[in-house]
Amino acid sequence: MHPEKLERSEWIAALGGLLLGVCLFAPWYRLDPETGNALLAGVREGTVSGWEAHSFLRWLLLAAALAPWILLYIILRDHELSWPRGELTAVVAIAAFGIIGYIGIIDRPGAPPSEISLAWGWFGALAGSILMAIGGAMRAGGTERPRKPPGVL
Repeated sequence: MHPEKLERSEWIAALGGLLLGVCLFAPWYRLDPETGNALLAGVREGTVSGWEAHSFLRWLLLAAALAPWILLYIILRDHELSWPRGELTAVVAIAAFGIIGYIGIIDRPGAPPSEISLAWGWFGALAGSILMAIGGAMRAGGTERPRKPPGVL
């Protein structure tokens, strides 16, 4: 174990992963109680978490929240990788950001989408994915890629 090798970038990414993981269980969508027309995950009024609203994406987002913690483990154990450390965490975070943005802004679940508004958990999950991307990119940018001789892929 090498805890002295952990940098600020890993802690930023880990904080983002924790925020994404916690906010996945927080209220993401608020249903308009005045009309009673909105229906999301069997709920007609109140709030619905991201975990309740998305049956398949919940597992992808939970796996994305674990990515920076796996990076911490790799750095603590000083494992060798064939790519710069933090690069995969940044890619996963960017994908999570795109998914969260799409399901919140473009294709909101439930019917009718106009009567379903976003709650604080969605914004927290979006912020968590941004922190993960920043931390992963900072770590990947600080790692020098090994040079290969000409003609080698």
